[in-house]
Amino acid sequence: MKIGLIGCGRWGRLILRDLVSLGADVSVVVPSQASRATALAKGAASAFATLDALPDMDGYVIAVPTVSHAETIDALLPRGRPIFVEKPLTCDAASAARIARAAPDRVFCMDKWRYHGGVLELADLARSGELGRILAIHTWRLDFGNPHADVDASWILLPHDLSIVQEVVGTVPAVTSASGYRSGASDASLVTVLGGGRHGPLVTCEISSLHPVKRRSMVVVGTTGSAQYGDSYDTSVRLCRPGAEPQDLPIETGMPLLAELGAFLDHLAGGAAPKSSAQEAALVVARVAEARRLAGF
Repeated sequence: MKIGLIGCGRWGRLILRDLVSLGADVSVVVPSQASRATALAKGAASAFATLDALPDMDGYVIAVPTVSHAETIDALLPRGRPIFVEKPLTCDAASAARIARAAPDRVFCMDKWRYHGGVLELADLARSGELGRILAIHTWRLDFGNPHADVDASWILLPHDLSIVQEVVGTVPAVTSASGYRSGASDASLVTVLGGGRHGPLVTCEISSLHPVKRRSMVVVGTTGSAQYGDSYDTSVRLCRPGAEPQDLPIETGMPLLAELGAFLDHLAGGAAPKSSAQEAALVVARVAEARRLAGF
């Protein structure tokens, strides 16, 4: 399978590693000569300075800065091949909606948490009825520092948690309130409330790149039980039900980046589409944009 990887920076190098491990023939597009040399040393079949120089591929993976997602997708759409773009789809609701209309079955978003064993276990518990009617979902994504200079942390962190909500309950409810603050151009803290009442489960998402202690945690609360995935590298989900001892349910511990790239390659070979269609990804972008508006960002 021939894959064009556009961008090979901090995260793109990990994508290259996993694509190569999956047996893909990867051609990289990156402007820096040093980065092209690194890509070739890491297993890329070829490397080009510009997108125009890249031959036609079976599919494309986009790992450029967020502010360049829309223009890169637009440049690739005429090639008529499937496109897998790092989250978020774009960083404005209008371009995301336009892309979703233009290529609803050809553009997909790389929401790795939808392939994470902890999230999949929470989704199974929610959908099976094990937790009863779902009352609430709470997520925390806290860290110190934002390595992305092009957008603030709300665009980097909140899409992860909204994609988790999508996986667990099948949609992303409307934003009802949001508040937060920013420090400089890239660091931000934001608390977003979605849904609730007749709009489905209450969802609260707290994100920050200004928190001194790293935290990645999510809780699903139902009428007959609650479940928590406590940290990115935990190997189980804690299930609590009235009158019973807590249970630690083992989860699949494979790396989600590898899983989502495998799903994309399977799709190129004729299999099912990967998770996070363009329409789902555009909805996430719209929800982030609304939260930012309400928070005064």
